[in-house]
Amino acid sequence: MATVLLLGAVLVASDGPARISSYANPVIPGFYPDPSVVRVGDDYYLVTSSFEFYPGVPVFHSRDLVHWVQVGYALTRPSQLLLAHAGVSQGIFAPTIRHHEGTYYVITTNVSDGGNFYVTAQDPAGPWSDPIWVQGQGGIDPSLFFDEDGSVFFTSNGGVPDTHTAPGIYQSKIDVATGHLLSHPRLIWRGTGGRYPEGPHLYKIGGRYYLMISEGGTEYGHMVTIARADLPFGPFEAGSGNPILTHRNTQMDQPIQGTGHADLVEDHEGNWWMVFLAFRTVGGYFHHLGRETFLAPVDWDEAGWPVVNGGHPIEETMNVAGPPAVPVFPARVRDDFDGPLGFAWNYLRQPVDVDYSLALRPGWLTLHDSSVRLEDSVAPGASPTFVGRRQQHLRCRVRTRLDFTPTADGPEAGLTVFQNGHHRYDLGVRRVAGRREVFVRQTIGPTLSAVTAREPLDDDTPVVLEVRAEPQEYGFNFGSSLGSVERLGTAPTRYLSSEVAGGFTDVYFALLATGNERGAGTAAHFDWFDYEPQQ
Repeated sequence: MATVLLLGAVLVASDGPARISSYANPVIPGFYPDPSVVRVGDDYYLVTSSFEFYPGVPVFHSRDLVHWVQVGYALTRPSQLLLAHAGVSQGIFAPTIRHHEGTYYVITTNVSDGGNFYVTAQDPAGPWSDPIWVQGQGGIDPSLFFDEDGSVFFTSNGGVPDTHTAPGIYQSKIDVATGHLLSHPRLIWRGTGGRYPEGPHLYKIGGRYYLMISEGGTEYGHMVTIARADLPFGPFEAGSGNPILTHRNTQMDQPIQGTGHADLVEDHEGNWWMVFLAFRTVGGYFHHLGRETFLAPVDWDEAGWPVVNGGHPIEETMNVAGPPAVPVFPARVRDDFDGPLGFAWNYLRQPVDVDYSLALRPGWLTLHDSSVRLEDSVAPGASPTFVGRRQQHLRCRVRTRLDFTPTADGPEAGLTVFQNGHHRYDLGVRRVAGRREVFVRQTIGPTLSAVTAREPLDDDTPVVLEVRAEPQEYGFNFGSSLGSVERLGTAPTRYLSSEVAGGFTDVYFALLATGNERGAGTAAHFDWFDYEPQQ
């Protein structure tokens, strides 16, 4: 028997395929919150929230629940996803993915435009249908349950729209072909007394109906609770071991906090698992990578209640036996922009297509100046020329090569470390008083924004921009080539944390061009982009 460490998991080889004996949490790092998972045969598919970023609802695939690769998005067209009214941390909330009779369903809420809806597909990689809207039941965090008799149940954390309804979990029967309700929404469980009962999922296990929800808010008091009943509408009996998952009483030297918003899945060997969100703190009560996707084993006690991770706290290294491992190829460090942008890239709301080009200068990504500055992007619907990817590792290096020679003061281009328009760090190139320069700007709140470092550039040749991320600090470097970068400035990570900046979204590394009317400025050309984990 041999032991191999590969891609965050320890694999134990035996006479058959190598099996997972331990793995690293989070299994999907970075801002991928509110996970929902479904198994179809030996395949697992998982979706997460996307808020005001476009495309919406990333879709992941795995064969072992530990190694995940993104295969697409559920919402890729304006007919599916309107973000014209979406402000910061609005747009698409917690989706659920389910499968029934050959069709995949992703149900979610656009809190900024339309409410609850679902899309369908025959292949999780897409294409996905246009929305089927659910009328007559409000709330967020919708879920679908397909019962054995053909009934379909729609569950959410709210009741009849535009009426005052008590906090709790509501449910109705639904015609899944049309989205029309077949019964009036009914309050089926209030939870155990924690605030914000939400994130409901209904299951049928061992002949009983289990309703699992989250309470306490998606913060340090987050928790997962469960109840069961003999009928899908209850009455529901709360589990004696609630909450079945929480880190609300752990010490702050435990870096994993805020565990909650979970989904259950039975693997292809009959073992049970839970995916859920949590966040990793650094420097005290601060987290800037966002709410990430974690995994834990689930057993069942003699009374038929789930027990998560043996009742122990969730660890970054989980010494747990898993199914046969099916590793995936690690993501490439470099994007050469020699083809379509990969699934890691997002826009801030719907992009203005004419501002982005991979064809104007083949092998380069060209961004045209936008009159929408990043500080203006806090307004609903605002879409700056911005294309970015999530920060997924506490230690990483991000680099790009930029060819940008503005002909007037005002336009800027470069890299931004972005939590929202009022909490970000910019490393860019601009012209001031007729001379090109590289600069660092720190923006911390709506009224505090200042250039904290700057250096003149002696000529108009391309410049390499580099951000080195450490758990508590970003370093900003520049140079004429990869081998000649020098430090320009630093900034603490804490000011981009959710505890300071607020909201539900977290850090992106993004390329941008801004500061002029569209078409009136000088285009910014990016030769390549590197994202390289350092841990």
